[in-house]
Amino acid sequence: MNKKAAAGIALAVNGQKRTVAGDPNRPLLYVLRNDLGLTGAKFGCGKGQCGACSVLMNNEAVRSCQVTLAQAAGKSITTLEGLGDIKTPHPVQAAFIAEQAAQCGYCANGMVMATVALLARTPEPSLDEAKQALAGNLCRCGTHRRILRAVMRASGRAQP
Repeated sequence: MNKKAAAGIALAVNGQKRTVAGDPNRPLLYVLRNDLGLTGAKFGCGKGQCGACSVLMNNEAVRSCQVTLAQAAGKSITTLEGLGDIKTPHPVQAAFIAEQAAQCGYCANGMVMATVALLARTPEPSLDEAKQALAGNLCRCGTHRRILRAVMRASGRAQP
């Protein structure tokens, strides 16, 4: 076992410093879910293609199934749980609730995290920019229109 794994790897998750021991090549998704009990990020495809496991790393949406524990070291990680809660949801979460944008919930985490990242860099995106930002996230239920309405609602540019 290398020294980094034995000593643990320091992470900043949802504003809290955490130290995680173990294989530095283990996917961040497994660390978040299994070690830290943060289950908002879902295991979808395991190949970085569906977006269900998305988290924010330094305010950019990344696929946590493709990021290793070592790659996350020293970075700011935000999970769905770090955005808001049932009493005080993040504005994006509130918009998704208002638009009933989640049906089965498979894609919801990825869609929310991609939207938060989009609005951080483009506070008032066009509908086309929203579509492009979410293009890499799969939705099996077909709630794309509601999801896009939620994105536009969260940006303050509600669409009919």
